[in-house]
Amino acid sequence: MSDRDASAQPQAAEAAERRRIQRFLAQRRGQPYLWGMIGSERVALRDISVDGFAIDVTAPPAGGEPFDFVLQREGVPDQIRGRAQAVNFIAATGQAGCRFLVLEGDGAERLRDWLIALVIMNASVRISEKDAAAIVAGPSLI
Repeated sequence: MSDRDASAQPQAAEAAERRRIQRFLAQRRGQPYLWGMIGSERVALRDISVDGFAIDVTAPPAGGEPFDFVLQREGVPDQIRGRAQAVNFIAATGQAGCRFLVLEGDGAERLRDWLIALVIMNASVRISEKDAAAIVAGPSLI
């Protein structure tokens, strides 16, 4: 079912470091650009990375159990399917952070391409695809 299996549980030290990898706002021109279908609900993603995504919700998706999702880009028919699990939930802000467990087929490669395109689209200065790929693959800049 998947070329990518990220089912290993993070170690305590990894779990404590929340910005180990770069996360990207899931917006374009200040509007939602990336969406997730979780069950029958379409939710705008707050941010996304190669490891997972964050969404605004009133409770953790699927009560914290693994769930199926479909990621979509606004106005683009391409999709990424997989399975994720909420790894944190902040009730005060209504935000859940979800970790990818499985990305189906070539989902990991397509996600990387989506993130590279998102970096290029949102850059305030001209940026090459090579530089955008390095940003996507690199550690958090925050």
